[in-house]
Amino acid sequence: MLPAPSQPYPTSMPDLARFRAKHDAASPDATETPTRSFILHVDMDAFFVSVELLGRPDLRGKPVVVGGRPDQRGVVSAASYEARKYGIHSAMPLRTAGRLCPHAIFLDGHHQKYSEWSDRVASILAKFSPIVEMVSIDEAYLDLSGTERLHGHPFAAADKLLRTITQQTGLPCSAGLATTRLTAKVASDQAKPRGLVWVAPGMEARFLAPLPIRKIPGIGEVTERSLRALGIETVEQLASHTQEKLEKLFGQWGTALYRKARGGDAYEFLIDAEPKSISHNHTFGEDTSDVPEMESLLSHLSQKACKRLREAGLSARTLTLTIRYAGFDTYTRAKTLPESSQLDSEIFAVFLDLFRQHRDPKRKVRLLGVALSQLSHGGQQLDLLEAGRREKLEKLTKAADHLRDKFGFTSIRFGGSLRRED
Repeated sequence: MLPAPSQPYPTSMPDLARFRAKHDAASPDATETPTRSFILHVDMDAFFVSVELLGRPDLRGKPVVVGGRPDQRGVVSAASYEARKYGIHSAMPLRTAGRLCPHAIFLDGHHQKYSEWSDRVASILAKFSPIVEMVSIDEAYLDLSGTERLHGHPFAAADKLLRTITQQTGLPCSAGLATTRLTAKVASDQAKPRGLVWVAPGMEARFLAPLPIRKIPGIGEVTERSLRALGIETVEQLASHTQEKLEKLFGQWGTALYRKARGGDAYEFLIDAEPKSISHNHTFGEDTSDVPEMESLLSHLSQKACKRLREAGLSARTLTLTIRYAGFDTYTRAKTLPESSQLDSEIFAVFLDLFRQHRDPKRKVRLLGVALSQLSHGGQQLDLLEAGRREKLEKLTKAADHLRDKFGFTSIRFGGSLRRED
């Protein structure tokens, strides 16, 4: 067993926004790199379900579906492995899932809660590598190259990482370690659930060869049908075709297929790539005309966006509000500030003003979203508050961020985001 941490989670989130991937398709033989890379793909197992089971341990081992009730019009957000045995999968209509497994337990989703647990996992990932790319709420790539002095061989580090995540969060996860992102992702899929697969350097093509072509990221139903029509069903069969033939059949996509069949990809980590914008949105379970509820949500979304802004050491100058009505008509309204800001109260005040000015009171709202752009470094703030009050607000937001990182985002909420029933 690993020693228990001195505190539940780090007191500040890593600047994960600084790491992303850049695509460069200059060479199809992307596996040939001048230095050996160790890329780890970490994927949380049935993430939404696993988070729900933390509070409902009595449901472990049962078919559980997250997304809503089986008589609703929505789709499945996640399904436990027990539910997947009945053919249930993500994005399937809830009604279909209900027919496939009538005795399944259907739960509503709680996306705010999933986001908070994702932040906690991300904090753990950042302890194992300075280069972390969160590609979604439940999966990430880490570059473990050059971390041997701190964590030992990357395979040992990967094993320790998975154990640490489960120990500190109670959430199961799987991972794949390889020299390329593509192979690492396929390896993590093969490792599920609760497994770790290492594809040693030079073994990429051999590892992929027996797998069905659909296991290759990027090959969907359309490409799969085209390949099967040519008698290509496994990765090995795909790899047996020359690049010229695949390019003749599929154009530029043929170049990518040739590369993917050999475990190569053309992605690299681009360090210090800052976000162009930060956004958050929320779709209501039912279209609403409840103004206090919508204004409360705007405050909540503003706080989330501002926290990410401060974590990246940035301020925003242009604020954009999105309103989507019943029927999917979507409108955006923006305002550019005289000077940039990162304070919740200032930014929420602008979004609230945009909402009150431009909302059509005759129509029900389906979605609200906020976006911060024209980002810059530094602490230039709107000159709307006297110096003493501003200093107090800045101390308050720092203290709130500290508590949120330690105990979850909803542990601290400003008054504007509290609804009447709260």
